[in-house]
Amino acid sequence: MRVYFKASGRVQGVGFRWFVRDSALELKLSGWVRNLPDGDVEGEAQGPAEKLDRLLAEIKSGHDWARVTELTHQEIPEAAGENFEIR
Repeated sequence: MRVYFKASGRVQGVGFRWFVRDSALELKLSGWVRNLPDGDVEGEAQGPAEKLDRLLAEIKSGHDWARVTELTHQEIPEAAGENFEIR
């Protein structure tokens, strides 16, 4: 399963992409994450549904310096890849 996600709030300039990457790697998910010009962060993650649910829950709760005010996500077609990168 693969999901596209977009997080809004205070998610840039606070290490949020690194937090998402580290969380995804810990869960052994593949995909990517990047900043958007409008201040949001978007990404894609692929792996078992239960691990994706855990990642989305972690993204929503954020980390110490981030504040996620909105998190949207949708299932998308799977893609090749084994790593999780910051773009």
